[in-house]
Amino acid sequence: MFKKNDIVYGMNPVLEAIEAGREIEKIFILKTIRQDKLQEIKRVALDRNIPFQFVPKEKLNKLTNQNHQGIIAISSPVEYVDIGTLLPTLFESGKNPFLLILDKVTDVRNLGSIARTAECAGVDAIIIPAKGSALITSDAVKTSAGALSKIPVCRVNSLLDALRFLKDSGVKLFATSEKAKTPYFDAKFDNPTALVMGSEEKGVAEEFLNICQEHLTIPMTGTTQSLNVSVAAGIILFEVVKQRAG
Repeated sequence: MFKKNDIVYGMNPVLEAIEAGREIEKIFILKTIRQDKLQEIKRVALDRNIPFQFVPKEKLNKLTNQNHQGIIAISSPVEYVDIGTLLPTLFESGKNPFLLILDKVTDVRNLGSIARTAECAGVDAIIIPAKGSALITSDAVKTSAGALSKIPVCRVNSLLDALRFLKDSGVKLFATSEKAKTPYFDAKFDNPTALVMGSEEKGVAEEFLNICQEHLTIPMTGTTQSLNVSVAAGIILFEVVKQRAG
């Protein structure tokens, strides 16, 4: 699942990696570890918005057969960008922001494929949640054909707060939904735009649909109920490209 260079294990090495500024995707902690050993790890993880999860020993042993001391961190090959800093920079540079938000896209192949398409379409940034998203590892970058190293990625603790921030900043929010009535090609993407995509299984969460100004659908004439999320993203992203080029 993870390559050797994605993994940092042991209490001190994990702390040193975080304090050295290495990007960390997630920390896995042994469920039965003594709490007094965790205080510093939890403090720095919370301070730097690094998600962590308590897991059984079997999970840790699958990640590495080395002496992990009950803690393993998965490092990220990409450097995350703060959306609160990025968006004003886009406006100030004269850009018409074009953003992609992924809700519960947990398959690394889909994430990589979407990132590749988004980079080709000129998307300014991809926004993902700290929890509930595929981890961005070296395999994810490879799957994206290197696109994840080129396009800014913003990892946020709350997608809802991020959506509110974008909306308040003048970005129009579009969400995809099978229940929507508006075909994607009838929407107007000439203003600052953020497209929210969900997974095939669950779609976009109701709380996110409620805050979006427009809900879009991709009309289909076959009997299959839904498209792969990476395919659906490509269809709508390049509709934005088409409209803005015209």
